[in-house]
Amino acid sequence: MEHKLEDIIAIFNQCFEEEYNTRLVKGGDEPIYIPANDEVPYNAIYFARGFYSSALHEIAHWLVAGKERRKLEDFGYWYEPDGRSEDRQRDFEKVEVKPQALEWILATAAGFRYFASADNLNGNPGDTQPFKQAVYEQVKTYAEKKAYQNVPKPCVMRWLNFMAQKIELI
Repeated sequence: MEHKLEDIIAIFNQCFEEEYNTRLVKGGDEPIYIPANDEVPYNAIYFARGFYSSALHEIAHWLVAGKERRKLEDFGYWYEPDGRSEDRQRDFEKVEVKPQALEWILATAAGFRYFASADNLNGNPGDTQPFKQAVYEQVKTYAEKKAYQNVPKPCVMRWLNFMAQKIELI
């Protein structure tokens, strides 16, 4: 199956734009979430460089963020660019487990291959195996229980159902 940016943008926007005033937008070098403001009247999820995987990842962050964090630029996350030390990498990984687990679920629903991302190409990520295992365990938790804590479950289910219907049409 060919994965087109236009499709994922259209699916997200059809699913969430009206109710949540949120649009998925192809962005530049770095992804970012910007809440509605005086210049842009809608919440914008900008994914990086036109990568389908970045779109899925940023959607996962939006789904995990919840109502209050969606009022904050980049959902209130700190972000330290490429080149993090091993200690800072561990801090980064702690906040990435749930979004990456959800990204894996979304990617699977879309028939797209998921790769765990340390997002630290120029730094020292150290041993990423514990992080990958933590993401896997979180996927299992989401799958086994009613464990979408802090994730708007209706949003996730709407997205997965809507995406499944659209994929059949594409």
